[in-house]
Amino acid sequence: MSKRHSAKYKIDRAMGENLWGRAKSPVNKRSYGPGQHGQRRKSKVSDFGLQLKAKQKLKGYYGNITEKQFAKTYDEAARRKGNTSENLIGLLESRLDAVVYRAKFVPTVWAARQFVSHGHVMVNGKKVDIASYRVKPEDVVTVKEKSRNMALVLEAQQSSERDIPDYLELSDRSFSVRYVRVPELSDVPYAVKMEPNLVVEYYAS
Repeated sequence: MSKRHSAKYKIDRAMGENLWGRAKSPVNKRSYGPGQHGQRRKSKVSDFGLQLKAKQKLKGYYGNITEKQFAKTYDEAARRKGNTSENLIGLLESRLDAVVYRAKFVPTVWAARQFVSHGHVMVNGKKVDIASYRVKPEDVVTVKEKSRNMALVLEAQQSSERDIPDYLELSDRSFSVRYVRVPELSDVPYAVKMEPNLVVEYYAS
């Protein structure tokens, strides 16, 4: 198992939840945490502990992006008008790697980051290799023609594990998607409950 895959499954075990709803998640067999103390009786978690877990869960979901990058995203969400929790989700879902994952161009968020950084994706006809690139409404994200027969692309498109959300509009050929609008929390098809309000409390405290 690669370091990238083991890290993904480690997050699942640490959170005690199948974050991406994948059939291969070890949580499906063992719901307790990793390590020799994983099966200890759980003590009551403090408010700070709940906030920290909510932050780690949301950060981990998007490929375990760095703390610095996640905090920067929160700061931007807080500066914007409106609900900071909703703004945070909207910014995270606007990442290019998140759009590539949601469009089912690749099977995992981890693969999406690598897929983008290796130059397999175009935005409005131009190559973009920055995973955190901010996709805007009406932008069109396309898999390069020479990359469309890659095994992971074919695997993702044939998978029935997840559906494409309605804030993305897939082309007939399935290798191009239009980012229709910035989603709200209720629009995002998370496999588990996300609590961005607790993330806001974490950074505001």
